[in-house]
Amino acid sequence: MNEMLFGDTAKARRTKRTLRKALCCSATALALAAGQSDHATAGTLTGARDKAVQIAQSTETHVFDIPAQPLGGALADFGRQAGIQITLNSEILEGRDGPAVTGSMTAEQALQRLLSGSGINWRFLEDGTVALERPATEKGTAVLDPVRVVTSVAPSTSSLGNKPEKYAGGQVATGGKLGVLGNQDAMDVPFSITSYTEETIDNQQAETISDVMANDPSVRSGYAFGNYQELFVIRGFPLSGEDIAIDGMYGNAPRQIVSMEMFDRVEVLKGANAFLNGVAPGNTGIGGGINLVPKRAGDTPLTRFTARYEQTTRLGGHADVSRRFGDDNAFGIRVNAAVRDGETAIDNEQRYMHLGHVALDYDGERARATLDLATQRHRIDQGKSIVRVNTTTVPDATKGSSNYAPGFVFSEMRDSYAQLSGEYDILSSLTAHATVGYRDLREDGDFATPTVINAAGDATISSLIVPREDTNQSGQVGIRGDYATGPVRHQFGFGYAALKTINRNSFDFSNTVTTNIFNPVDFDRPATSFSGGDFNDLPKVSESTLQSYYVSDTLSFWEEKVALTVGLRYQHIHSENFNRDTFVETQNIAQSATTPVVGLVVHPMQSLALYANRIEGLSVGEVAPGGAANAGEIFPPFQSVQWELGAKWDQGNFGAGFAVFQTTQPSGITDPATNIFGVDGEQENRGVEVTMFGEPWKGIRLLGGVTYTQAELQNTAGGTNDGNDAVGVPRVQANLGMEWDLPFLNRTTVSARTLITGDQQLNAANTLEVDGWARLDVGARTVQDIYGRDVAFRLNIENLTNHDYWASAQGGYLTPGAPLTAKLSVSADF
Repeated sequence: MNEMLFGDTAKARRTKRTLRKALCCSATALALAAGQSDHATAGTLTGARDKAVQIAQSTETHVFDIPAQPLGGALADFGRQAGIQITLNSEILEGRDGPAVTGSMTAEQALQRLLSGSGINWRFLEDGTVALERPATEKGTAVLDPVRVVTSVAPSTSSLGNKPEKYAGGQVATGGKLGVLGNQDAMDVPFSITSYTEETIDNQQAETISDVMANDPSVRSGYAFGNYQELFVIRGFPLSGEDIAIDGMYGNAPRQIVSMEMFDRVEVLKGANAFLNGVAPGNTGIGGGINLVPKRAGDTPLTRFTARYEQTTRLGGHADVSRRFGDDNAFGIRVNAAVRDGETAIDNEQRYMHLGHVALDYDGERARATLDLATQRHRIDQGKSIVRVNTTTVPDATKGSSNYAPGFVFSEMRDSYAQLSGEYDILSSLTAHATVGYRDLREDGDFATPTVINAAGDATISSLIVPREDTNQSGQVGIRGDYATGPVRHQFGFGYAALKTINRNSFDFSNTVTTNIFNPVDFDRPATSFSGGDFNDLPKVSESTLQSYYVSDTLSFWEEKVALTVGLRYQHIHSENFNRDTFVETQNIAQSATTPVVGLVVHPMQSLALYANRIEGLSVGEVAPGGAANAGEIFPPFQSVQWELGAKWDQGNFGAGFAVFQTTQPSGITDPATNIFGVDGEQENRGVEVTMFGEPWKGIRLLGGVTYTQAELQNTAGGTNDGNDAVGVPRVQANLGMEWDLPFLNRTTVSARTLITGDQQLNAANTLEVDGWARLDVGARTVQDIYGRDVAFRLNIENLTNHDYWASAQGGYLTPGAPLTAKLSVSADF
């Protein structure tokens, strides 16, 4: 006899259509799994369907508080708390107990814990369903339990409808977006990708991308030259803010600092990616890329408010609201609004931020669409900047909380963007997709960067005012297909992408004054030395257009145990530069290149994937400088080549990755003997990465890894620096994080994370070495019932020991490390 464990089906199911289709697949799977004949009658299938349990699985997290009790009662509590309707055979549960399940997790993760040790196992089926079955039988007949019905019936060719699910522990996802290949499971692709989830962002109170990257052993963060733009170093190569993607599209992400409140995931692709994403508009990204996934409305209504405090006096609030509506709940809306303001843990540094983000989506029978509308403003007053070095000794790191910036320094950044994406299933295995985007940027600032001239910290400093406006227009259109030719499965795609950028700016340099980074003195802005452009009507300085055509195919053999990915992308770069004062065109460059990719994945067993790839990076070619004998000569785009071998291991609750890589990047040099400029130099980065993630033991989660990189300069000008270490690339990086759900304190978690970074070279001659550093972060969170509502309290302390250090030497300058910083938040759902 069947019994109902009550939950809110309307919230858990997106459409009746989805349920009907999935139940048909489930019934067939149940019949086959039970050993039924291939000629099963309609009555047999109907009986199987009656025994099935429809579990509508959402990727949203819920806060569970299920005490240890008989399994039937535990499943009833699970259904109510997850908003899921469950139907099952009560005889299966007799004599079985369920363990306590507490904390924030997805419904599937909670169900997995409830069934642990029950003898009921998960079994994934090829049709997109998951069967629960108990192999122990009576009278030789398998007893089949619930079937989970996936909420989405989007085909494999869909990118908008196939968001990878969260991995065990909820800190990372099972895959991510690989540019033109769309969303992919990490175990099925010949590339290294890590996708950090909203749960990680919230629990660590991450404000910007740099905060999220503190979890990744292959990435280090610093500032760009002369402003507060976050700069990321992936596998030893820089990635600038211009080269961050949103849903796989360049050109729309805020340029300098990106706030996390409007994003659900931060995906890091490690390695060259010119085929996958195209040439980066900021001319970086040779060592990897970052993709941001906007938040979308989930199946469960959400109304959440979070209040925040950050040392020293910075306060903030964040509202997050989402709903689904319309026929079959096909339409969704999610709105995020946030504000933060006050003094940071650095003396006199004030930071203000506000943002608004509206995310709309449509999930129909054959069509899917998303629309993001967002605006963000950051203002930094008396921000602590980078330090340049013009001495034979690297200065000691300044105290983390001290501030050598003069009082007049500020930066104000305003970004607004719109991005519309759509898909239409032409056939069940053929999908057309298109994306268009637009971004508008305005930056104003008065920057002052000290240049240290001796070990005592004496420095010269001048001011630079640079008002800037950017206008970006982007678009992409293509086709994805999935079909079989005999025993070979083909997942193919082809399309076109374009990005147009117009930059307007002016500048004003001041005279130079003296200061000291250890004992700074405040002063008014010095008098102007020279300037260019009109500050009231900013002149156009540059215009660039990037276009590309691509085609790819992934061929799967031997029951998809072997997959070969091949692809080709033709890329055309057209850039123009203009004089600020006369508006006359000073440079017109047209370049093109073809970037191929070859990747192989082999699954010797279900839990292991071995992979290899050869893929290229692409950056704009240089122009011979004015002093060279061939001044003005234009060189083709620089094509970097990456080779990578690796392995991925997935045990269901814990995973790990191993990769060996080599990337060679060309560089332009002027031969001192002939005075001819040419593309003769190289930087070769060789490294080994080891990563880990998941929940190896119940209530204990691990995240992090270790990277070893040897970055060597080759064929330098006159051979002077041949064999030296590249600037700003530490040989050793390690990030080791752990969370522990306290068994003696209900719904409470403590965490710790250490970051270790080796020595770095500050110049190509390797005569200036920056000491390595280590940092310890700790945290604690708890969920308490207050007046019938779950309220989450989070405390995080970064750099607990208040260690003073230079965080990065990338670019040949020093980025200061952050001081001890405490963050506290209180979050409640209404």
